[in-house]
Amino acid sequence: MKNKFNRLTLAAAVAAAAFASQAQAGGFQLNEQSVSGQGYGHAGRSSNVNDATIVFGNPAGMSFLDRAQLSAGATYLVVNNDISNVTATRNVDAGILGGGMPNGVQVPVGEIPGGNEGDMVGNKAVPFAFYAHPVNDRLAFGFGVYAPFGSKTDYEDDFQGRYFGNYTEVTVVSAQPTVSYRFNDQWSVGAGITYNQVEGELRRQIPSVQSYDPAGDVDARVDGDDEAWGYNLGVMYRPVPETTLGLTYRSEVEYELEGDFKAIDPMGNIVRSDNASLDLTTPETVNFSVTQQMTDRLKLMFGASWSRWSKFQEIRVIGDAIPVITDETQNYSNAWAFAVGGQYQLNPQWVLRAGLTLDETPSNDRHRSVRIPSDDRRIFSLGAGWTPTDSLTIDFAYSYLTEQATRIEQNRTDHLASPATGGVPVGGTTYAADYKNEAHGFGAQLTYRF
Repeated sequence: MKNKFNRLTLAAAVAAAAFASQAQAGGFQLNEQSVSGQGYGHAGRSSNVNDATIVFGNPAGMSFLDRAQLSAGATYLVVNNDISNVTATRNVDAGILGGGMPNGVQVPVGEIPGGNEGDMVGNKAVPFAFYAHPVNDRLAFGFGVYAPFGSKTDYEDDFQGRYFGNYTEVTVVSAQPTVSYRFNDQWSVGAGITYNQVEGELRRQIPSVQSYDPAGDVDARVDGDDEAWGYNLGVMYRPVPETTLGLTYRSEVEYELEGDFKAIDPMGNIVRSDNASLDLTTPETVNFSVTQQMTDRLKLMFGASWSRWSKFQEIRVIGDAIPVITDETQNYSNAWAFAVGGQYQLNPQWVLRAGLTLDETPSNDRHRSVRIPSDDRRIFSLGAGWTPTDSLTIDFAYSYLTEQATRIEQNRTDHLASPATGGVPVGGTTYAADYKNEAHGFGAQLTYRF
């Protein structure tokens, strides 16, 4: 269940909590599958054939490579989060407050103890590797290993919003065998299947005393993993040698997560446990891009991506003994991202790149949570490629992501972990804060041609 919960968290993150592909695509979707592409903001993801990373960008492009090659690299993400204007209140049932039984009326009794340090995402490297092998002038095979989704938020122990989520980690790793066929100098098609593994952990705290002292909190966590299959399709068209159009479709992937739920008291004792299950669907995506060779040295690119995030409506974890362990509304909407970029061949050894990406968040003001507190973003990218020999290219890229300031407002009724409650809600919490996020992505990639 640990992985399952993480996956849901990732989905809830669409474009957010970590830096992907240009720091990160919407939700918990990642874009760090190509450093050469990162340099021009992935504007030509489906149409610009640079190296073996086209296995991910558009499998149809493999048949336009002139020889076998291996591309491997990573992007190191440095994410900064600032939290301000915080309001965190605790409520107690009026009956309990008066020394009696719960009567269903909650009254505010003060502020939730704790802090708001921010910088809960931290730094992380996202690696990838691709191999493409042209068999002849028309047929090519390829294989890739990469991370299409991922997210992590880890707040301090006394975080004031801990009752809504204080730890979330999701990792999805995909392996993709792919084939491409070129009909002529203009048309090629490609297809691949993806084997996907996900694992993760989701935690939140439950108050056990009326003072909401973090030292007395019960740690409620769900963790697990799962695996599932998906596929991708691509087509590439060159009406004239200077113009390339590409279209790629990546399927949704359906997970049925099974795992464990545990509630652990401050002494380390398990006070409640259960099996847990969760259904999660990561969204299908469509990417279209155009690459135009303006001169012998200058290329310009434009790209648009669409993700069907509307299938991610809630994080609902069900147990055997506990009918609903957690039910967090997400209410995501379908989202677009647009990018423009270019690359300039300075000389036979060096190529320079730049790009701008506008990435729309699938989340909304009403249901945005502390787990993935992100909003619309802009990503500025610079890159360079150095080819000292015909067989070797080393690419570098830097991206700066700045996100629109966003407001998080959440409230919930909690069950205080006291034998006297009899399972009746006796306390509630609210949390509201302004978040401002930014990220820096430093990428390096090596391509070797055989």
